[in-house]
Amino acid sequence: MNINKYENALNAHPFRLTDEEVSKKVDELLVEKYGEHNNPATYKKLYGCIDLTSLNATDSNETIWKFTEKVNRFDGANPEIENVAAICVYPNFVRIVKEALTADVKIACVAGGFPASQTFTEIKVAETALAVADGADEIDVVINVGKFLEGEYEEMCEELIEIKDACRHASLKVILETGALQNMKNIHNAAILALYSGADFLKTSTGKGYPGATPEAAYVMCHALRSYHAKSGKEVGLKLSGGVTRVEDAVKYYTIAKEILGEKWCNNTLFRLGASRLSDNILSRIEETAG
Repeated sequence: MNINKYENALNAHPFRLTDEEVSKKVDELLVEKYGEHNNPATYKKLYGCIDLTSLNATDSNETIWKFTEKVNRFDGANPEIENVAAICVYPNFVRIVKEALTADVKIACVAGGFPASQTFTEIKVAETALAVADGADEIDVVINVGKFLEGEYEEMCEELIEIKDACRHASLKVILETGALQNMKNIHNAAILALYSGADFLKTSTGKGYPGATPEAAYVMCHALRSYHAKSGKEVGLKLSGGVTRVEDAVKYYTIAKEILGEKWCNNTLFRLGASRLSDNILSRIEETAG
């Protein structure tokens, strides 16, 4: 493919804000709208948008089985709160989750040389295909950040397209690793390129080695998603991850998504939060507000 295809994609979605202007707009939006969404109804909705995640060096078949059983036990335990959206694990544990899972919850897994994305494309494609064969419904992969920063857009995008093809029926969540991208324009451009490479979700971060999600990154990614939707008609989801543990932060991200993308994005088919501790914190907040 001609590299002009990718340059043309970026030209079709210009980004003209400075980092300082983005920060100002985010502050203004949250001052005006955060309070409107900071309530028990939002907390309950957010719980059902969580990708409950276990990505530890100490993970084992036994710990992942127990992790999955916790999700099973929650299913139907509280009729006012939907279960989490997905369980997210390393690819070698997808089969364990598939065997243990009885709840109506998606199986997500990181793949493609996570978290650095520094391995052969053939390995990334094979890892993705194996995970899907074992039962993964969603695949989370990181862009080749080095290729992007050097302007090698064609190589970066062609790799994502190959991985997308290996996903078959599974959804592809493309991680931009926003904390490594240096500025807001880079985040926007990486988002646009990922969208044109077939992403079903844009995801902020791995939570491994670089700063995680920020309201500014979420704001920029939402604008990229809105611009892409306006031109293509395609609805692509947003996932915030990397250090999202506080209920207040989750509400901020929800507020940004709703105000920029609209009500249609405010459900777990188009909005996710990648977290482990957040789930317990949300349940505690719901109990506190009910008391």
